[in-house]
Amino acid sequence: MEIKIREIVANDYTEVVFLWNDVLEIRNVDDENFRVTIEKMNEDGNYKTFVALFENDVVGFVTIVQALSIGVAIGYLHIQALAVKKEFQHRGVGTQLLRHTENYAKELGISSIILCSGFKRTDAHAFYEHNGYDKDSYCFDKLINLG
Repeated sequence: MEIKIREIVANDYTEVVFLWNDVLEIRNVDDENFRVTIEKMNEDGNYKTFVALFENDVVGFVTIVQALSIGVAIGYLHIQALAVKKEFQHRGVGTQLLRHTENYAKELGISSIILCSGFKRTDAHAFYEHNGYDKDSYCFDKLINLG
């Protein structure tokens, strides 16, 4: 199975939104807020979204950001999201997206990649560990009531 990986373009947005909703089960992502956010990310310059294509159809994606960190002059890459269509999982697509991300990090001279994964996503945890990622911390978050 030949997978091609490239940067996201506008024609990919609908399929990537589907993956946010279907695979990651993050239901507050829709075509409009995705488009607006991607445009802001592109303007910022530190974000990249790569899509995996099989026969010109989007079957997966990874979104990353280069973040700064005190004591690490060039910073690190943070994988914000990675998803593969359910029917393409366990076929190497996710691994290819990780390798592409790792190669991109090398091009930038970055030696550290981090990611967070929800407690219930045990299959994802096994996938990341299988690909050489260590489970070495917890991620915490808090929703702030703005009202």
